[in-house]
Amino acid sequence: MHVVSFFFAMVVFVLGMWLFGLAFEVTSLHLPIFFSGIVCVGLALAIPVHILRK
Repeated sequence: MHVVSFFFAMVVFVLGMWLFGLAFEVTSLHLPIFFSGIVCVGLALAIPVHILRK
């Protein structure tokens, strides 16, 4: 179960990094895209802290 949680957290983290970069490339909706990147990275860091801690 830890491997699945780690893989999911890594995918969400990479998605957040991609959204950070995408926010500077698009011509509109900069803030929602950047904010969703922050949420994805925060979620990716929260998964190992809360799930993998056990």
